[in-house]
Amino acid sequence: MSKSRRLLAVLGFFLLPVLAFGQQTSDAIIRYEDLQHPVLGSSGMVAAQNKQSAAVGAQILADGGSAVDAAIATGFSLAVTLPRAGNLGGGGFMLIHDAAKDENIAIDYREMAPQRATRDMYLDENGDVDTNRSRFSHLASGVPGTVSGLYFAHKKLGRLPWKDLLQPAIKQAREGIVVSYDLAEFLRGRKARLCRNAAACAYYYKSDGGSYDAGDILVQTDLADTLELIAEQGPDAFYKGKIAKLIAAEMKRGGGLVDLPSLAAYKPVSRTALRSSYRGYDIVTMPPTSSGGVHVLQMLNILEHFPVAEFGAGSADSVHLLAEVARLAYADRSKHLGDPDHYDVPIDWLTSKAYGEELAATIGMHTARDSEDVLPGVVPMHESEDTTHFSVMDSDGNVVSNTYTMNFSFGSGIAVPGAGFLLNNEMDDFSAKPGVMNAFGMLGGEANAVAAEKRPLSSMTPTIVFADGEPWFATGSPGGSRIITVVLQMIVNVIDHGMNLAEAAIAPRMHHQWYPDVLSLEPGYSPDTIRILQARGHDVQIATHSSGSTQTVGFRDGLFRGASDTRRPNAGAVAPEMGSSD
Repeated sequence: MSKSRRLLAVLGFFLLPVLAFGQQTSDAIIRYEDLQHPVLGSSGMVAAQNKQSAAVGAQILADGGSAVDAAIATGFSLAVTLPRAGNLGGGGFMLIHDAAKDENIAIDYREMAPQRATRDMYLDENGDVDTNRSRFSHLASGVPGTVSGLYFAHKKLGRLPWKDLLQPAIKQAREGIVVSYDLAEFLRGRKARLCRNAAACAYYYKSDGGSYDAGDILVQTDLADTLELIAEQGPDAFYKGKIAKLIAAEMKRGGGLVDLPSLAAYKPVSRTALRSSYRGYDIVTMPPTSSGGVHVLQMLNILEHFPVAEFGAGSADSVHLLAEVARLAYADRSKHLGDPDHYDVPIDWLTSKAYGEELAATIGMHTARDSEDVLPGVVPMHESEDTTHFSVMDSDGNVVSNTYTMNFSFGSGIAVPGAGFLLNNEMDDFSAKPGVMNAFGMLGGEANAVAAEKRPLSSMTPTIVFADGEPWFATGSPGGSRIITVVLQMIVNVIDHGMNLAEAAIAPRMHHQWYPDVLSLEPGYSPDTIRILQARGHDVQIATHSSGSTQTVGFRDGLFRGASDTRRPNAGAVAPEMGSSD
């Protein structure tokens, strides 16, 4: 099928975020020409889930900052413009390509369990998991890592002064941002939950208790003050100074465990990035505590044994294969993945070409397997959903792929009085009890059990793809347990199916995660494809929510390219000389 016909065939799907998901905005109008090509630029590119924050990063590039500088400024700006996922009170992963040294750096600034956390802290008197404790109480929060992680990246590869990188976010918070339709609807829909906490209610709703409408100005004075302290004092302000005392006081008031010793002990970790190949291209991705990087490489190793390009994008064979590959990977995730500082993760085995070949041999192309018949692999004896992603490339060849989160939309829904930000509920990403699903339906065992100063397992998968030894594109996505399959399909769409970044981002997506044993399809697949998949034994369900929101930048043929997923409004890819992608 030609590119033009393929685009027209799924044009209705591209409007899905606007029509089916009730997120229509004045700046979410989809133009056909926008679907054909990514945004182009000649001196760098930033893609983020909020275009005002992407523009902040682009301006930092224009001012002479590095990709890392732009990523830091974008990250702090998202804490103002995208409060449901951008954050100071969460954590994440940053994957960096340092062009000067030709090396890749993986920074793990995932939240950590407080020092007084215990194995069974979420079990009730009957030994059952109390999900309110692990998701919506003060006990749901791990020690935030974002501020420390971004500072750690700056010390390694920052070029502009730290203080300068926070000024745009401070200005946005103090002078106010224009409330988008998207933000207004999210706040209106979550008012009951957020207003259970007095501070959160005061920060995100009007003084009379009313909701903000699109076009209103949202001023965040306490957040601006917090950002100014971080700009002046660095992470010490957050982990040892005034902000730390505000966090600890709120935790004590609500019975949480994030205390001053736990905050002071927090440190991000520099880990060895994972690297493998797929059809002649190098794939660099995040190691544990990300599970996503391991399993994207594992799934690509399996796919190499099949003629994916011949199957065609969106065909029954293609979707069936992706589902069977994902079923195997998510089964392994349930047993083998955890914090490598607390558990010996068999990374080399899981990502080996030999294991990929072994798993490929178990896949039949005409029948779906029952997940009850698929068990995690046995190691040889010798051996979340509102998250947000942004990607940056600069003119020196440096690349940043960053995903960070508070877990649920608006995290725990608990704000720190006087500090202006929300706290995460990442403790739910631990296995509160082996064999019991978390909020995303993910199973886990002892490898991901709760322990003091341990980092919970994450599906976040920041990734960089290299062609001929040079960075080609960087991508990543929010989406909870779906992140792994979203990133996999982005890579497959570009490499196997020859799509450009924009086409790859907007093609319909599938998802399977072993349990529940369901093949989820976004609207846009043909009825014939669905019937064939059902005949092969798949329990097909049409998704009622979009899958992910990839933010991708690339460089090829002398031009930077950027593509922001159309599934969520207000995102944007911005080049320094352009000012805006609109």
